[in-house]
Amino acid sequence: MKNRKIGIPRALLYYYYFPFWLKLLTELNLEPVISDSTSRELLDKGVKKSLSEICVPIKVMIGHLINLDQKEVDYIFLPRFRSIRKGVVLCPKFLGLPDMVKHSLPGLNTELISDQIDSKNDNIADYSNHQKLAAVLDIPKKEMKKALKKAAEFWQRYRKLLYKGYLIDDFAKIEDIEALENLISKFETDNNFPQSKRKKIKTAGKEEVVDIALIGYVYNVFDQYINMDIINKLKEMGVRVHTFSMVAEEIIEKELSSLRKPMFWEFTNKLYGAAEHYFKNDKIDGVIHLTAFGCGPDSMLGQILEVDAKENNKAFMTLRIDEQTGESHIITRIEAFIDLLRLKKEKN
Repeated sequence: MKNRKIGIPRALLYYYYFPFWLKLLTELNLEPVISDSTSRELLDKGVKKSLSEICVPIKVMIGHLINLDQKEVDYIFLPRFRSIRKGVVLCPKFLGLPDMVKHSLPGLNTELISDQIDSKNDNIADYSNHQKLAAVLDIPKKEMKKALKKAAEFWQRYRKLLYKGYLIDDFAKIEDIEALENLISKFETDNNFPQSKRKKIKTAGKEEVVDIALIGYVYNVFDQYINMDIINKLKEMGVRVHTFSMVAEEIIEKELSSLRKPMFWEFTNKLYGAAEHYFKNDKIDGVIHLTAFGCGPDSMLGQILEVDAKENNKAFMTLRIDEQTGESHIITRIEAFIDLLRLKKEKN
């Protein structure tokens, strides 16, 4: 019997959970099919089918769903993420995503499987979060639980490498589970700190590296088309890039404990905790907040980070991106920011 093809859009939380989903579907003898990388054509299709008021990450998601529909997959896996922390939800657009898709794409031919993800933490491997997937594909509960356990273990191995200093970029282009498993095994035995391999730039007669924390949601930071490939541009300028995914959960929790109460949106909390950690880290020369135009949660987070950066005497810049953002805009601003940081280091 031919394996059924399950489409996964390369958008939103794909960049956070893709090792989990690839492992899960493969363990269930299903064939995961990932949508193509974001492009101008894919984005334009999403923009045309989306409400003009929504943020660009959702427009990108619509484009990726259209792309998967054209690949003639059997189903598209599009979970409704409600919560991954007790008492805290995700952005309202995540909560209503499957309904928004049905409104924007009434002609979608492929059936959506939209389990509701409701978890107390980042580990979403509970069977209750995948009941629809099991029911639609006629997977026995015992088999599903076994596959979920293996997927969770694999995802945790991957996360430990992120905490070690690897970027999600180092893994995200791999769609074959065997290749991904081999890469993770290879990195687990590599004792060299990955960030030490970054390019150094000669300044004032000596080699120097600038360390920048790039704070933003995974789908903004690691979608190379939307952000104009900002990470590789920073690397070419001799920058060591640090992201929130490199900050261990216990560190983020410690920073969040200083708040009277967490913010309403979970990934906003994660960005806040990571940014506060980097503000206090003397090795970090500056912080860039990468945000999508029209993002509600970021409109609050950005103001908080700007104030806290001043209090910690840390260089800070906000970069806003949307479907109209040009490459020259990104390059000019980050070049100016890095030049100022280098001048500051030379002066010190």
